[in-house]
Amino acid sequence: MPQNVLLAEDDRAIRHALERALTLEGYEVTAVADGVEALAQAHRRQPDVLVLDVMMPGIDGLQVCRVLRAEGDRTPILMLTALVETADRIAGLDAGADDYVVKPFDVEEVFARLRALLRRTGNAGDLTGKSSSEASGPVAPGGAGGASAGGAASAAPESGLVSAAGVRMDVQARRAWRGSRELELTRTEFDLLELLVRNAGIVLDHATIYDRIWGYDFGPGSKNLAVYVGYLRRKLDEPGAPALIHTVRGVGYALRED
Repeated sequence: MPQNVLLAEDDRAIRHALERALTLEGYEVTAVADGVEALAQAHRRQPDVLVLDVMMPGIDGLQVCRVLRAEGDRTPILMLTALVETADRIAGLDAGADDYVVKPFDVEEVFARLRALLRRTGNAGDLTGKSSSEASGPVAPGGAGGASAGGAASAAPESGLVSAAGVRMDVQARRAWRGSRELELTRTEFDLLELLVRNAGIVLDHATIYDRIWGYDFGPGSKNLAVYVGYLRRKLDEPGAPALIHTVRGVGYALRED
């Protein structure tokens, strides 16, 4: 079955060109011109992925994203934006978007990012290649976390529960806690935190993280990963408590409790 893309873009020329390109690529495309119609279509039939222009009259792409996320809709969202400042990108990520493409864009880049988002849908992987049943140290639901002295993550066999450094995650329910406090995470934030927890104490380089979370590397000049790590830190860190996500300059990031 072809995957359905809901495209919302108020510029007619861009909308028609992108709709045609996506159709030729094998997608089933529903194209609309504004945020109101995008929400109506999303409620009528849930798409496999949304492509939303940020700047639309009335309800813009950011508002559409916020409404869907507030409703609990976790469909992957790719934002199209002419805004290139970091603050503008952060606004999109804060609204719950999973990725963005800056205008003017190459349609092949849109295809690549859509493929990466669709590969990730409901499929968060383990870098080490071990299943939950192969990891040691069961974690009781509601427990305080079971990281070993060496910082390695522990998992309850076949339960979808993983923990490390005081962070607990229920992968199947897509819920996460630091201590007793539940974290409100977007899809990408959850996937990034899960990758770090499963590999606690290991420094993950930028290329590995990009490959596991986005499916491709944004390039050496990209700030995309740094933006997500910063936002995840703001949700994860607590006053007076040790920071959990550590930057290893020139290499990548590691989750550990010093």
